[in-house]
Amino acid sequence: MMTTMTPTIRPSAPTVGRTYLRLAIAGGGTGGHIQPGLHLLENLRARKEAPFELKELLWFGTGRSVEDRAFAGLPELLEGAAFERASLTLEPAGGGAPSLRGLSLRVLPAVQAARKKLKQHQSDVVLGLGGFTCLPVILAARSLGIPTALLEINAVRGRATRWLAPLVKRVFHAWPSTLPQGRTRSARDCWTGPPLASRFHSGRPSSEQSLACRAQLGFDPKRPLLVMLGGSQGAGGINEFASKYASVFVDAGVQVFLQAGPGKLDRRLDGVPGFKTVEYVRDVADLLTAADLVLCRGGASTLAELCGLARPGVVVPYPHHADQHQAVNAAQLGAGVRLVLEPDLSQETAFELCQLTSQSGTATRDSMCVALKGRFPYERPGDQILDELLRISRVGMGGPLLPENTAVQ
Repeated sequence: MMTTMTPTIRPSAPTVGRTYLRLAIAGGGTGGHIQPGLHLLENLRARKEAPFELKELLWFGTGRSVEDRAFAGLPELLEGAAFERASLTLEPAGGGAPSLRGLSLRVLPAVQAARKKLKQHQSDVVLGLGGFTCLPVILAARSLGIPTALLEINAVRGRATRWLAPLVKRVFHAWPSTLPQGRTRSARDCWTGPPLASRFHSGRPSSEQSLACRAQLGFDPKRPLLVMLGGSQGAGGINEFASKYASVFVDAGVQVFLQAGPGKLDRRLDGVPGFKTVEYVRDVADLLTAADLVLCRGGASTLAELCGLARPGVVVPYPHHADQHQAVNAAQLGAGVRLVLEPDLSQETAFELCQLTSQSGTATRDSMCVALKGRFPYERPGDQILDELLRISRVGMGGPLLPENTAVQ
């Protein structure tokens, strides 16, 4: 049984009054290294009995434009907590992920910059969300004696987890496939499932909810809706597929919502009946609720959201990852999704998607929705992560507390 692989995660020790926490997060550059942290913060805000009140948030990123869009609604989410973004110079001048040689040349100045910010904010705990931004931040925190944790959101261990896991107090695993081989219980490794905002814990929406969201998005609620998601950067293969076979969807009466990515709107789709294209989606929960079927990349956050709302999907993994982790991510959802490789996106695929999205595909979609249930070890994975972050923090360890950390009677 998969549940035997779950280590014991003790509930947080009871506190009198309020417990304040200064949290630092490291993650940026792509939506996959940002969205899990935002989900965690939304989970904290919505939780009726939160383990702590967030006093300050320090978020280390890359400074890419995707972060500007992702953080647009963050001040409201933080409900008055102090917030600062710190961009670390790790990428080459032309942008993109650094090479190992480039990273080695830039990591020391980045560690020094991270140390300065962590000392300034007196952070109590650091959570790394994966990606190269984690490296200098975790090293800086360790040199300052600040407890650290990592979240491995993918079903294949990334470099950040492989390199840094021995240095941190907790590694939170979204999927059991990344737990250390042969180890079913560990004080460091915790299979929690992926953190999700409370809106993604509601399960499969009713037909009435789907129809209402579809109408709210400007679609005909009586006609089927296929949602295409390319991730925060967009997916050229999915965009080209939508444009090339738009007439197939129009002729079948299937409406299409396409999230194309920044700067990737295709003017060939302007005015196509039943098509709506955008660069970026902020309210993913309503969009998934409206969808009959989702065509998407295999990013772990997107697939976790499909699971949370039990929405059937067809996954087109990004083909150029060396470890092919998006295909492995999709495998975690079993029969709840279907896998299509990007070179296989064809007119026949378009016909199959129309059939699956339409009324004739209802029974198949229903069985896919059922298969998505029970994929996480806890009903609310974010609660477990929040509890453990407090437990390992300087506040939870009984370390030096600032005046705001004292109990309020």
